[in-house]
Amino acid sequence: MKRIVLKVGSHVLTQHNRLAKDRIENLCNLISKLNNKNYEVILVSSGAVAAGYSKLKLDKSILANRQALSAIGQPHLLGVYEKKLSQYNIITAQVLLTANDFDSRNATHHAKSAIEALLANGVLPIINENDTTATQELVFGDNDQLSAHVAYYFDADMLVILSDIDGYYTKDPRKYDDATIRSVVHQIAQEDLDSAETPNHDFATGGIVTKLKSADFLLQRNRKMFMASGFDLSDIESFLLENQHQGGTLFMPKQ
Repeated sequence: MKRIVLKVGSHVLTQHNRLAKDRIENLCNLISKLNNKNYEVILVSSGAVAAGYSKLKLDKSILANRQALSAIGQPHLLGVYEKKLSQYNIITAQVLLTANDFDSRNATHHAKSAIEALLANGVLPIINENDTTATQELVFGDNDQLSAHVAYYFDADMLVILSDIDGYYTKDPRKYDDATIRSVVHQIAQEDLDSAETPNHDFATGGIVTKLKSADFLLQRNRKMFMASGFDLSDIESFLLENQHQGGTLFMPKQ
């Protein structure tokens, strides 16, 4: 049985300052298909701040407000997941982590043991940054890199990032018509890793750079990452369910 970490960004999960429930429905359908193909899935989900904002319009530029919105939005987001996944007889569990949970061998061991117990009983762990206390992550955005740590420390075969960014291009496709997508990447240029983080959405934090840092983290540890569109799931379905690489970027170590 293959184990994957599926990370979904805020831009995919939200639209017009509210949760995009049709996209969440499509995501849940994908998870059901993966379960039927004997994948163990760990979901890392952004969107708590956006979900909170749909309930209470606070100024998102103020850190304390973002923390409050996260606290409001987290149970709302999990409730939406629970309702939609129940249609597929999938039980969900909330797991909130911070970077500190990976700094301590003991904390990592306990977190991994909980994840293993959930997966062994067919439960879908839904992981998010503990944004109410993880102030640095709220400012800089770390769910991409959090998901990379989850994939590595919880023994996943691959991290899959579903985003508004459908792959790693040779140039910025929003600026250059001749930009082409890199299908397979074995190494990431340092200049790309050092680029400024450029989120494309009010609730997003990071953009392509945090995803490349996640891929680099895993490549250095002999693990794989796949990045594809979260709006159109055909590329990820082809890749995971049909073993056909039609779109998206596969980051994999050199053999």
